[in-house]
Amino acid sequence: MIRRTILGVVVWGAVLGPSPASAQQETVYLVPVTGVIELGLAPFIARAIREAEEAGARAVILELETPGGRVDAAQQIVKAVSQSTIPVYAFVNAHAWSAGAMIALAADSVFMGPVSSIGAATPVIGAGQKASEKIVSAMRGEFRALAEARGIDPRLAEAMVDESVEVEGVIEEGKLLTLTGKEAVDLGFAAAEVTSLEDLLEKVHLSGATVHTATINWAERLVRFLSHPIVAPILLSMGTLGLIIEIKTPSFGLAGFVGLTSFAAFFGSHLLIGLAGWEEVLLLGAGLIALGIEVFVVPGFGIAGAISILCIGGAVFLALIGNLPTWPDVVRASGVISTAGIMVIASIYLLVKQLPARGRGIFLMTATDRATGYIASAAREDLVGAEGVAATDLHPSGTAVLGGERLDVVSEVGFIDKGARIRVVRSEGYRHVVELL
Repeated sequence: MIRRTILGVVVWGAVLGPSPASAQQETVYLVPVTGVIELGLAPFIARAIREAEEAGARAVILELETPGGRVDAAQQIVKAVSQSTIPVYAFVNAHAWSAGAMIALAADSVFMGPVSSIGAATPVIGAGQKASEKIVSAMRGEFRALAEARGIDPRLAEAMVDESVEVEGVIEEGKLLTLTGKEAVDLGFAAAEVTSLEDLLEKVHLSGATVHTATINWAERLVRFLSHPIVAPILLSMGTLGLIIEIKTPSFGLAGFVGLTSFAAFFGSHLLIGLAGWEEVLLLGAGLIALGIEVFVVPGFGIAGAISILCIGGAVFLALIGNLPTWPDVVRASGVISTAGIMVIASIYLLVKQLPARGRGIFLMTATDRATGYIASAAREDLVGAEGVAATDLHPSGTAVLGGERLDVVSEVGFIDKGARIRVVRSEGYRHVVELL
C-alpha cells in the first residue's frame, strides 16, 4: 500500500510538472534582437543559443523589435534557431518586419506582445523599390518552407512577401500582409498574445525559471566595429597606403606591417561575420602574389599589376556584398570602396606635397632628364689625377687603392690587371674612371 502511494505521487508529479522549488533552478536565456538586422548580429545569436544549450537551459526567447535588415544575416540566424536542441520562442515585443518576420517564423512558437505587428517582408532595393521577381520568389519560398515546418498556413507567410498572393478573408491581391498581435493569434500564425515576458514564461510553463539575458562580448563588439561601414574604408585605405609605401622602401618595415594588419583586420572581421568566405581570401592571396611579381620580378606596370588590382579589388567588393546581395548592398559596397579610394588619393597627395617641405619626403619631387643629368653623389674632384694600384682585375670595373683609400673604379679603355699602376681621369659621383699608367 505504501509503495502504491509513493508510485502515485511520482506519476502525478510527472504530469503536473516540477515543484516550485525545482522550477526556481531552471534557466531561460533571453536574447535581444533589436534594431536593424546585420551580419554582426548573427554570430551573437548563434553563440547565445549555443551557450544556452551547454548550460542546460529550458528554452531560448528571442525578443524581437526590428524593422528588418539583411537577408543573409537573417538566414544565418534562422539556421542557428532551426538547429537548436532546445525550444526557441519568438517574443514580438513591438514589431518584427521583413527579416524579423523570417526569424520569428523559424522559432518553435511565436508570441505577440501588446501593440505588436509582424509581416511586411517583401525585399526592396534602392529607395524602397521592390526587388526583382527572382529575389522575391526566393524569399517567398523561404517563408513558405518555414511556415510549413511550423504547421502555419504557408499562404499567410507568402502574402507577407509578395502582394500578388491573395488569402481569402485575410488580404486581397495587391496588398502586402502585416498582422497585428490579435490577427496573428486568430489566424494561427502566433501561439498567443502576452502582456509581458513573465506572461510568456507562464504560458510555456516556466514561470519560476531564472531569466539570463545574453549580452554581446568584447570579441563580437570588435568584429562589429571592424566591419562597420565607417571603419571598413579606413582599414582599406591604411592597407593600400601601407603596401604602396612598402614598395617604395628597400626593406620590410612598419608601413608593410600596418598595411598587412589592416587588410587582415578587414578580411578577418568580414570572414567571421559571414560576409567574406575562403574564396575572397584566396582571391586576395592571388592578388598579393601578382603584386609581388610586379614589384620584385618584372618591375614596371604590366599584366601582373593589372591582375593584382582586379584580384584585390574583387576580393574587397565580394567581401562587402555578402552571399545574397541586394541593390542596397551593392551601393553600400561601392560607397565603401569609393571612400577608401578618395582617402588613399588624399593621403598620397599629402605625402607628395607636404612631407618633402619638412625634409621627410619619400618621393623624388624633381624630374631629371638626359640634358641636365643626375648623379647620386657629389663628384670627388680631389681624386682626379690621383695615382694608385689596382687591387683587383678591372674587367672593366673593380677595386683600386688610391691614396690609402679603397674605392670602386672602372677602366676607361680595356682591361687592367691586378697590381698595375693606374690614375684617376674622371670622378662622376660613385663612378671613378681610371687609366693605365
